[in-house]
Amino acid sequence: MADDSYRTIRAPAEGYHTEKRSRFISYAIPVHTVEDAKAWIDKYRRQYYDARHVCWAYMLGAERVAFRANDDGEPSSTAGKPILGQINSSELTDILIVVVRYFGGIELGTGGLTVAYRTAAAAAIAAAQIEVRTVDTRIVIGFEYPFLNRVMRIVKDMQPKILSQTFDMDCEMTLSIRKNEADALIKRLLTVESVFLK
Repeated sequence: MADDSYRTIRAPAEGYHTEKRSRFISYAIPVHTVEDAKAWIDKYRRQYYDARHVCWAYMLGAERVAFRANDDGEPSSTAGKPILGQINSSELTDILIVVVRYFGGIELGTGGLTVAYRTAAAAAIAAAQIEVRTVDTRIVIGFEYPFLNRVMRIVKDMQPKILSQTFDMDCEMTLSIRKNEADALIKRLLTVESVFLK
């Protein structure tokens, strides 16, 4: 995986697993912030108020350094950690996985719980549509109107996304391009007289 791309899921997905009459309902949800993740966790806690456990793990950001896992009363590291392990083994980020457990009356033991939560998390990921996204850099430039054609030739050639543009005596453009290509684009734009970074 290039250092300016990452894997995530396109839309929420659902999985299901049963183990010795315990039911595990799993959800994979795309999230972008801790607040996002907390809102979804609260939603499932309310929705499954009668469930024994609502366990979860999330991973955020292209660098995959912001993450948390929660066992919600299960023995330590038998729920959140295996859920997080599935996120890691699929190299996903900007994702929350919630696994709801309804106890079936038979103890699973720590090994059984770990496998059950891992399997339930894997089922939600398997049901999700995975996509690769790029990490983009935003570039804002200003320049004088007579240089518009030269700027546009570079834009056409390197194909950044044009997020906004105003053309007047003084022009301004906001561009977005893959992180790995940003330096090359800036270098080329700055070869045009009057172009400056904002």
